[in-house]
Amino acid sequence: MSSTQLSNTHDILYVPQHVAIIMDGNRRWAHLQGKRFMFGYKYGVKAVRRSIHFAISHGIKILTLYAFSSENWKRPEREVTALIELFIHTLDSGIKRLHKYNIRLKFIGNISRFSYRLQERILRSENITANNNGLILNIAANYGGRWDIIQGVKILATQVKINAIQPSDITENLLNQLLCLYDLVPVDLVIRTGGEYRISNFLLWQIAYSELYFTDVLWPDFDELTFSSALNAFTKRNRRFGNS
Repeated sequence: MSSTQLSNTHDILYVPQHVAIIMDGNRRWAHLQGKRFMFGYKYGVKAVRRSIHFAISHGIKILTLYAFSSENWKRPEREVTALIELFIHTLDSGIKRLHKYNIRLKFIGNISRFSYRLQERILRSENITANNNGLILNIAANYGGRWDIIQGVKILATQVKINAIQPSDITENLLNQLLCLYDLVPVDLVIRTGGEYRISNFLLWQIAYSELYFTDVLWPDFDELTFSSALNAFTKRNRRFGNS
């Protein structure tokens, strides 16, 4: 079992090493508050901070957050622009704190589509925290699981074309090495907030044997209690990894 036993927690017997979260429900939360959509996203940043603190305090090694999917570009331009500006502000205001707490920040996804300003902030943030050895915080930005797999397939196709490899050389392990998060332990647990029961093109390859946990809690309300409930559910699962 890919998990770490804890001795200082009464309710949670085992903690997964790698947790991934689909942070859904920001806009609906804002609507329920009678506020504009950005109000939900700003409060969602607070939920991100709570989740990071929880992960560190409970021994989770890797936290992967779905921040901006490749499909999010289909949203109204003003919403996308506002989200990107919030992204930049959050990086500017939070990178010192992440570095202080020994967090290594990494981004996965096609960041080349973002503005130069945001790309510069992303690379700068990764460089500042590159040598930290605490929690690994992965931010999926302009990421899609299908995009991820296609990028790997394109590389393999090019290698076949130049006779670097033969089609018969292609294996799961070879393709896996060309995908995001290949160098990290597999995702143990996927949490989705917001009451939806789907994966939404998130880490399609990487979560083949992950445990899934869905909650009706909207992302801005995601707190330590909800996170604990997800981990408690995880401890009760019998993980077979494809074995009978």
